[in-house]
Amino acid sequence: MESTTGWQINFLCGIAFWILISSKLNVTQKLRSLTQPWVYHSVISGTPIILNIQKYQHRHLDAFFSLLSCVVSVPFYTAFLPLLFWTGHCKLARQMTLLMAFCDYTGNCIKDVVSAPRPSCPPVRRVTATKDEEDNAMEYGLPSSHTLNTVCLSGYLLHYILSYTGNNDAFAEIIGITMVSLVVGLIGLGRIYLGMHSLIDIIGGLALGLGILTVWLYVSEYIDNFIVYGQNVISFWAALCFLLLFAYPTPEFPTPSFEYHTAFNGVALGIVIGIHQTFQQFHHEDVARVFSPHLTIPAFVGRLLLGIPTILMVKFCTKALAKWILPILANTLGIPIRSTSYIPALKGMAADKKSHEIKQSGYIQKLLFFSNQTSFDVDTGIRLLQYAGLAWSVVDLVPSVFSHLGL
Repeated sequence: MESTTGWQINFLCGIAFWILISSKLNVTQKLRSLTQPWVYHSVISGTPIILNIQKYQHRHLDAFFSLLSCVVSVPFYTAFLPLLFWTGHCKLARQMTLLMAFCDYTGNCIKDVVSAPRPSCPPVRRVTATKDEEDNAMEYGLPSSHTLNTVCLSGYLLHYILSYTGNNDAFAEIIGITMVSLVVGLIGLGRIYLGMHSLIDIIGGLALGLGILTVWLYVSEYIDNFIVYGQNVISFWAALCFLLLFAYPTPEFPTPSFEYHTAFNGVALGIVIGIHQTFQQFHHEDVARVFSPHLTIPAFVGRLLLGIPTILMVKFCTKALAKWILPILANTLGIPIRSTSYIPALKGMAADKKSHEIKQSGYIQKLLFFSNQTSFDVDTGIRLLQYAGLAWSVVDLVPSVFSHLGL
């Protein structure tokens, strides 16, 4: 027990120490000064490659690559992962969710540290067919999140399928690797064709994705065993998520990247809480899986029809509850707050022209390091809690309802 608590405390203290040191030494600005000029030059020099690819533009290619980008986007994974839990492949679902959160945090940190521009438009033609793509275009370019996520998640999915089926056939492995490589290649080509990324962004996403996937395949079983059987899991993960909000770089100019990180940070917290509490009931390896006699297609459809509205309702209620509780708690503790979008009554309460930038630089830094910060954006806490509530309902509340209804 003492050794378990010891490593957890040391790990959290290490992150807190890094936050302190990186803030005092301006690590983000120093790294940016070293990397940004080279990446910026690579983006500019890579423009002819994009223009050559875009010579073949066609409305069918626009539609194909736009659809392909949507299929591997963060909103798609956000909708797909809950369904994966309800199919009975719980280990795959929780591993892919945590891997997605790790990819999102790592990729967005690098984006905002380097603050490298996307290809200049014009001369590059940029296709943003959806609101999600418009939001993506507001982020920095390096690395390509679509490429990074596709490498990690498709690679882990292939690993799971080969392990689950026990197939050691070399031919099957070659076919699987070929299919994954084809998907990754099409994603990378599509991001360049759509004018969203330069070649350096794709290469960066590919290299980072392979690195993260390699590490994850090595540590995933340890993480899974800790979440399921470990001690102080909920308190440790809550503290970790809290610190990760502050262990985040301040970009050169405001971007939505921090908001995406906050959302998936909350999702990871909710998943861990729910899995740790209900593993023996709903998430062990012997649960019914879809296409089996114990979970037929009609029963799975019933799960979807009941589960999706339930988790959306929980997300709405959690957000409303957080919007009510957090301002009261802040006022009780004497913490000045403001809201950039969620609470109209708190908008503009602090005359701070860089409110979004300050929100991304981290609250603990402002509290501990005696900066000139005058207020804190409560939207970050609201977003964290609403997505934590959403994820918890996916793995705890909704499976409980399924159990009571015999689904």
